[in-house]
Amino acid sequence: MAFDVSVMLNFIFGIIIVILGLWVFKRKQYVLALYLALGFGIFILSYMEVLLGLSNSDITVIFLKILGYLIIIYALIREALIK
Repeated sequence: MAFDVSVMLNFIFGIIIVILGLWVFKRKQYVLALYLALGFGIFILSYMEVLLGLSNSDITVIFLKILGYLIIIYALIREALIK
């Protein structure tokens, strides 16, 4: 397996977004930040699977990414309808 810079960068930025999302939720009790942290946390799992070479097929990676996107979409729609 060759080292993939884009996957590593996505992994690192995902970790930063998760940490910031949890921090904002803790300080402001802003639920949208918690949902974003959860969505990007799921992205991190897919990137970690690719980086560690644990993926035998792309189906699990695709499923995790779809799940992460759906959580973020839900959070944004929820936020738009609440306010």
